[in-house]
Amino acid sequence: MRFRYLLLAGALMGAVPALAAAPRYGTWGLELQDMDRSVKPGDDFFQYAEGTWLRNHPIPPDKTAAGYNYDLPDEIELQVRKMVEDAAAHPTSATAHKIGDAYAAWMDESGIDGRGLAPLKPYLDRIDAVSTRPQLVQLMAQPSYASPISIGIATDQDNPKRYEVRIGQAPLGLPTRDYYLLKGDKYESIRTAYRQYVVEVGKLAGLSDPEGRADRIVSLETRLSQDQWTPERRRDPVATHNVMMLAQLQKRVPQVNWREALRAGGLGAARKVDVAETSAVAAAGMRLADVPLSTWKEYLAFRFISDHSNVLPRAFDDAHFNFYGKTLSSVPEQRARWKRGMQMVDSSLGEAVGQLYVAEHWPAETARQAQELVDDMRAAYAEKISNASWMDQATRNAALAKLAAFDPRIGHPVKWIDYSNLEVSRADALANEVASENFQWQFELEHFPKPVDRTLWSMTPQTVNAEYDPTLNQVTVPAAILQPPFFDANADPAVNYAETGATTLGHEMGHGYDDEGRQFDPTGKLRDWWTPATAVKYKVKADRLAAQFDQYEPLPGVHIKGKLTLGENLADLGGLETAYAAYRRYVSRHGEPPVIDGFTGDQRFFIAYAQAWQGKRREGSLRQQLLSNPHSPEQYRVDGIVRNFDAWYKAFNVQPGDKLYLPADQRVHVW
Repeated sequence: MRFRYLLLAGALMGAVPALAAAPRYGTWGLELQDMDRSVKPGDDFFQYAEGTWLRNHPIPPDKTAAGYNYDLPDEIELQVRKMVEDAAAHPTSATAHKIGDAYAAWMDESGIDGRGLAPLKPYLDRIDAVSTRPQLVQLMAQPSYASPISIGIATDQDNPKRYEVRIGQAPLGLPTRDYYLLKGDKYESIRTAYRQYVVEVGKLAGLSDPEGRADRIVSLETRLSQDQWTPERRRDPVATHNVMMLAQLQKRVPQVNWREALRAGGLGAARKVDVAETSAVAAAGMRLADVPLSTWKEYLAFRFISDHSNVLPRAFDDAHFNFYGKTLSSVPEQRARWKRGMQMVDSSLGEAVGQLYVAEHWPAETARQAQELVDDMRAAYAEKISNASWMDQATRNAALAKLAAFDPRIGHPVKWIDYSNLEVSRADALANEVASENFQWQFELEHFPKPVDRTLWSMTPQTVNAEYDPTLNQVTVPAAILQPPFFDANADPAVNYAETGATTLGHEMGHGYDDEGRQFDPTGKLRDWWTPATAVKYKVKADRLAAQFDQYEPLPGVHIKGKLTLGENLADLGGLETAYAAYRRYVSRHGEPPVIDGFTGDQRFFIAYAQAWQGKRREGSLRQQLLSNPHSPEQYRVDGIVRNFDAWYKAFNVQPGDKLYLPADQRVHVW
């Protein structure tokens, strides 16, 4: 799945270097003024491609990062805002009325402040009413309330045609276990600030003993974090796939009455579960038994307030931002209320807004060109797999079968979510948020234990992103990303093959063969379809790439985690290799492209790839990414990838002595 946002390219298939109309960026699709040509490409290709932009473009004060991937969502927000405000002013349907009411309640800051703690009271009363540990677990099984153990519904990895119940470790108040456990002044200061945030929440809510509560809550979370799995370990689909009958789970985690807990969450029909982080779940069960009930109730109260702070009086919202925004992510200013309101509408009524968005911003020609690119990239992958000398024939045949079964979904769902049962109030933003959480959970429950619905989307059409789901062998590319800078029908084909072919479709399709995705077969079943000899050869490649990325140190003392980011790095490299092959196929059909502004077609391809990853990030946000996110920072998704690709060396005459130069025998090739 992509952290940076992907796109699909427009004029890729057009025969023309001479463009029929002007592209949005530059004269052929790139901003040449963003480059820093004083930098030698072989020393730092990221700086060469966008060094001037990096120096001169500040990060907006309300954002964690800047760049194409963070600027395009701002444009989408403006487009969606108009639709939402129109729906509020002139609703044309019951669903449009709900969109307007939800947004009106969200924007009513004076009303939220005026009602004070009254809307919060019923939810805290439910926590106060808990008098036994079974009651505690049953409340934790409800949407909106935190739990040390997550319970959800997912595709069955043994039979991808049906759903299963999945159980695993749950998120804590800090981004990952490292924030609780790492030594050093930086982490000590974050933990001190987090404790103070917990104290402030308690004081604002008028809870007893806020200082003592904070100590107990932070101590509880620290104990839980000690037993949680690292992000790297959680990437292993085999280690996190442990199917148990309820009796087996009951024996392993006896502190929880699992039949009652599942029934409380609406999953009484479940007869077995798939447990992800087994030891973490077992340890959380022990904490449910040995931590005082009163501490757990304090924890639930804090988490409910914190998790819903954006729909509580402004003091709660500000306190939440001061810690999670300023302290943790280094963001100086809170985003405007209306901007965050677009996120709220997207999460609660996303597909209803998506229908409006698609009607205005999804032309049929874009859909046609996107499908054309899908076909071109599929052909390029088939050629790469067929010619991969390190694969034996049995594995190659299986890999081609998986490619043939690959299911791309472009633009928007073929059927939309019905929001008829979602209750929306124009006067209570907190009630709306809780109602949305309940609606989403009920929507999931409706599908269990029925057959898998392959038409469902996990992101909305107005989302600037794309994803690959290995359990369904599907790539999903929403409409919003199919526009400049990532999709421009008037851009040079080299640009579109790089920015769309490599960083979107090529990348997402590449996840089907990365270290995680390769363990799923064409149907999405978790099954080893590789011969042992070929698997060993693949692992050698993957380990070498992980070792390369382990060496990179974006922040002093904080390295990229090569194993954590391996899947994304493999998808980046495989996507680049395959998109370049697709571009050369295009060239073979239409002839070698002319030199434009001093750049050959191949040079334009690689510069476009680098500029597609344009971005810079604040220190706190970058630290979170390095500790917990499977995506490498943008600079290393450029420099760390191209230095492994022979065609890049030839395009820019990269030689021994250049800082990015790797001897040929040290370069990693996926395909």
